[in-house]
Amino acid sequence: MRKLLVVGVLGLLVVVSACVTINVYFPAAEAEQAAREFVDKVIGENASDTPKQAPAKDDKGAAPGLGLLSFFIADAHAQQADISLRTPAIQAIQDRMAERFQSQLSGLFDAGALGFGNDGLIVVRDAAAVPLKQRAGLSQLVAEDNRDRNAVYREIAVANGHPEWEGQIRDTFARQWIQSARSGWWYQAADGSWKQK
Repeated sequence: MRKLLVVGVLGLLVVVSACVTINVYFPAAEAEQAAREFVDKVIGENASDTPKQAPAKDDKGAAPGLGLLSFFIADAHAQQADISLRTPAIQAIQDRMAERFQSQLSGLFDAGALGFGNDGLIVVRDAAAVPLKQRAGLSQLVAEDNRDRNAVYREIAVANGHPEWEGQIRDTFARQWIQSARSGWWYQAADGSWKQK
């Protein structure tokens, strides 16, 4: 009887500890899809010259290292998050950014004055590409757009219940801005050097 009690208690401890070790992972594929949709709306349709590819499917099972314990635990799908962009705050930021991009920023990217930074922000790359009378407003325009970019990365993380994901969301969006850039636009490589698409 004592052995049965010990086995029962150990089994219960294994199940409880396994439940505690399940972590919600950052859903990279979902984040990439969300970033692609967001960026496409901001930059406009047919933005990128590169074909769009479906996000890679990844294993959505239990956290690594659970092994046999996953047999005793229900699928961890309930523990995972999708990246949702459907909040009023995110939609308002996206609309502002799309309007600003189409009416003001797109031409500045075409001229080479602006580039996509490797941090998910936009950067004045060559102010001399802008007529002198427009240069004063250039910094303000970039600052406004970068405020919205910072706000949307933070808002997406918070809206999805994981403020700690902000850095990963920013990195995902930074890659997507560059991937969606039109031919001839400039972007910053990981080492900070400028490259033209």
